[in-house]
Amino acid sequence: MLPSKEKRFLIISVLLSLGFLAINAFPDSYRLLTIFGLAIVTLLLFVFSLWEGLRMDETLLSLILPPLFTLGVGIFWFLIPSNIFARLPVVILYGGGIYVMARTENIFTVSSIKTIPLFRAARGIGFVLTFFTAFLLYNAIISIRADILVTSAGVFLISLFLFLQGLWVSLIERKDLALETMFLYSFVFAFCLTQIAVILYFWPVTVIVGSIFLTTAFYVLLGLGQAQLEGRLFKQTIREHLLVGFTVFLIMFLATHWN
Repeated sequence: MLPSKEKRFLIISVLLSLGFLAINAFPDSYRLLTIFGLAIVTLLLFVFSLWEGLRMDETLLSLILPPLFTLGVGIFWFLIPSNIFARLPVVILYGGGIYVMARTENIFTVSSIKTIPLFRAARGIGFVLTFFTAFLLYNAIISIRADILVTSAGVFLISLFLFLQGLWVSLIERKDLALETMFLYSFVFAFCLTQIAVILYFWPVTVIVGSIFLTTAFYVLLGLGQAQLEGRLFKQTIREHLLVGFTVFLIMFLATHWN
């Protein structure tokens, strides 16, 4: 018999936090491999924790964000100083993030069947977690300084999966919308972000500035996509999102060392 969901959420947050501490025992040459391994373990543990709410339908999209979150935090883990004062707070924040994410994804899977009051709050938390995960992953891709094909392919795949997760949340309330619409939006938005990544590849920006701009573009497209799917894409909404994007673009332009 499975433990209660609350106990399962606590168990996976503790186990994954310990997993981050355990990867320090592996040689540096296995760092990336251990992070991918921990991401797979994250996926399996979330299947275990959300088992009752998962079906062979769009509820499986709730399994996208957790392994990507682990992957993003894991790569960031190796970019910070290797001392306990720098890494212990990251482990604590990661464990807390996993616990909150488990509760959030559970609310999403339950809301796909029936309406519950916590959906609105979970949606806001899920948006922040998705936004934060996008920043970590974009920062990781830009940091490795790979060639343009690897960079663009990485940005496309990450963006596609994150858009699928983010736009699916909007479809939970709009059950009259076709699932194909969400996939189409996700593909188009991911392609747009890939084009931006290609431009940034030739733009002399720092890693942090490029990551922030990609994340902002993700925020703008996801926000507009959700508004469109929910039938509330008003002029004010468009202006607000475009203003955010233009402001960050202007800051990036001024912060660029053109020499």
